[in-house]
Amino acid sequence: MQLQPLRKASLAHPPLFSVSQQDGARVTLAADTGALAHIFVPEEDIIRVLLLAKGELTLPPSWAVAPGQTDIAEPGRDRMSMEGFSAPAYSLEESESQIIIATARLRLTITRNGFFCTWEQAEGDAWRVIAQDRPTQAYNFGWWDDAAYHYVTRQDGERYYALGERAGAMDRAGRRFRLTNLDPMGYDASADDPLYKSIPYVLVVKGDGAAHGVFYDTTADPVFDFGHEHDNYHPHYRYIRTGEADLDYYMIAGPDAREVTRRYTWLTGRPALQPRWAVGYSGSTMTYTDAPNAQERMVEFIEGVSTHQVPCESFHLSSGYTSIGDKRYVFHWNRDKFPDVDAFVKSYADAGVDLVPNIKPALLVDHPLYAELAEKGWFVCDEDGDPIICQFWDEVGSYVDFTNPDAAAWWRGQVTQQLLEYGIRSTWNDNNEYEIWDKRARIAGFGTPRAAAAERPVQTLLMMRASRQAQIAYRPDARPYVVTRSGMAGMQRYAQTWSGDNYTDWKTIRYNQKMGIGLALSGVSNTGHDIGGFAGPKPDPELFLRWVQAGIMMPRFSIHSWNSDRSVNEPWMYHNTTPAIVGMMQMRQALQPFLHDLLWRHHAHYDVALRPLWLDFGHDPRAWEDGDSHLLGPDLLVAPAMDEGLRTVTTYLPQGAAWYDIRHDQRHAGGQDVVLDAPLFGLPPMLAREGSAMLLDIAPSSFGRRPAQPCVLLYPHHGNGQIAWTAFDESGDAWPDAEHPPLWKLDVTTSANSIAIEAAWSGKSAAPAASLTIALPVGETRAVTLNGVAVETQATTVLGLARPAVEWVLG
Repeated sequence: MQLQPLRKASLAHPPLFSVSQQDGARVTLAADTGALAHIFVPEEDIIRVLLLAKGELTLPPSWAVAPGQTDIAEPGRDRMSMEGFSAPAYSLEESESQIIIATARLRLTITRNGFFCTWEQAEGDAWRVIAQDRPTQAYNFGWWDDAAYHYVTRQDGERYYALGERAGAMDRAGRRFRLTNLDPMGYDASADDPLYKSIPYVLVVKGDGAAHGVFYDTTADPVFDFGHEHDNYHPHYRYIRTGEADLDYYMIAGPDAREVTRRYTWLTGRPALQPRWAVGYSGSTMTYTDAPNAQERMVEFIEGVSTHQVPCESFHLSSGYTSIGDKRYVFHWNRDKFPDVDAFVKSYADAGVDLVPNIKPALLVDHPLYAELAEKGWFVCDEDGDPIICQFWDEVGSYVDFTNPDAAAWWRGQVTQQLLEYGIRSTWNDNNEYEIWDKRARIAGFGTPRAAAAERPVQTLLMMRASRQAQIAYRPDARPYVVTRSGMAGMQRYAQTWSGDNYTDWKTIRYNQKMGIGLALSGVSNTGHDIGGFAGPKPDPELFLRWVQAGIMMPRFSIHSWNSDRSVNEPWMYHNTTPAIVGMMQMRQALQPFLHDLLWRHHAHYDVALRPLWLDFGHDPRAWEDGDSHLLGPDLLVAPAMDEGLRTVTTYLPQGAAWYDIRHDQRHAGGQDVVLDAPLFGLPPMLAREGSAMLLDIAPSSFGRRPAQPCVLLYPHHGNGQIAWTAFDESGDAWPDAEHPPLWKLDVTTSANSIAIEAAWSGKSAAPAASLTIALPVGETRAVTLNGVAVETQATTVLGLARPAVEWVLG
């Protein structure tokens, strides 16, 4: 066949594509302009498009895509790799005008002239259109600039969720976002953009609840627009623009938002399972470690939690421990503030409180080790090898280049020598947004030097990866605990996170909650907030109480502050509120097994821990309202009070279930608004779905180590019904057997007159307790059998309420 000469693409004559090669799960389309499109079929419900407008791959390896994996090997995932995918059967048809690639669940039709894509997903025997490119210039074939664009037609009724950590309402429709990582301390949680974490994944939901997802595998500061912009010359559209020439995206078929979110999470990697103590209360404040007598101030904290019997399992050690003067110097212990580091760490360990020390990826120019790293070329540098100087807090400094294996090895060594060898078991990766704006900046790229601009979030990911690797190498038999402030797609493989340095304000409670749910819909469920507010004035008593009420229902629970008057947010900061705060924090201790079980499900099954109501009740139009209620897992509805002066909250209970207020076990029918008491000095409204159960720890709450007393709070069906329930439970932080995880199991069959419970322990490891309490709702009078034997219930206090319960003693 005689080759035709390439022509230049123009708006009048867009590129014409034809199938040029079929290689297993990859179909390559070549255009008469030299552009290439690689279409990958990794799974039945996922099809990937890699569009190379200039005909050659310029994207760096991916650090985001890791299907079902816990890590990615250096130098990152080859963009042409199909490792980890099933590569199912698919069909390929080419006609004069179209190319059609289809699996059993997803079909892509490409108009050959201009590469116009139409996506359909299977619904029974029919195909339903879920997305269509804008028919006018959907992509950039060198027409405008060197960036990549993707314009998609906006369909009536579409809603857009995810994108990682974003301010404002959860539906992104009508807004524009810049997905770059920034440190906006004291941000407005209702409006500010950008924030700390950026994940270029969009969950698209139709008016009837049908859903699909689109993940753009880029870290080049993309901009997303969901109808904020419109242009008379084009139909209504949404778009992404990235700073790279190539476009790489994955289309994920539904049918619904829950399954799409699980599938996206799987695509970007298995979430890390951290030890249960990482779910406990973690104290922190900048004030203690900034004090000249920091070690003494830290003793005061232990005295405080002990005096008030506040359950506390860790303390986030702010960066003041590294200070020289009033500046911060990573991996440098200030021996004036901490004259005996060994004794200090041991005192916290003896109290049962783990230290989580702050570490930062930039060295100030007068850091004692700066010259050494500069000489070795371990910073992000310019073409001449000179370190790029960036603003960093009140000074300037340079960022460690984690794409240089020697620099990463140095980092792991410092984590080990300066932290782990003292007995510390975790790291808090902070100020890791990599705000490098100098266009001359270059990275080592694992031996392939290139511009740094498109990979700043990769440095953030590699920092947390290196910190985690150091912990695993030092204690291979224990699961590590890594915390990060910034992040990108795939960050769930390595770390827990929080919403950064928030501002003390009523609206922050509300919009931080929405930020957390948006992050969970982006694959990152292990998250929380700085309770009480980090920046600004100290919270008044009512605000602080409400913040704690909301915070105890998040996977991460830390009271942290740097108040403008240098006061400290502590559980006992107000005398009149201290008993109520302590009571809520003891409630949090009882909830730890439940929360950790949700995070295990996130790890093992990619389930979403924090959920909007519509994720499980998409059939209910009222569930789509952007209110203050949300779900923890599929079965617990939380309705915290988020406005000053409230003493009741009105919440909608989704259709298709009945709900029990677990504070007193009053039963409510679904499909209605209910008014619930929201006392200032009491527990927040929490409602369990009928037909569900949750694992609790009902041992008396206190500060310090004590044996757990596991309890299942069971809400059986009112009439005939069945429950098949499991919950992850453990007594240590060893790596669980993936094939035989440690699980409690209940199979419950109910009728109008009886409750039959079959209880079992599953797993190769021994159960963490010799018995299991099974508690029923107040007023439950049906006859109960346990493993086939009739048993009498006994009143047992569970979450402050006397409930009928039975005890299963393991044989």
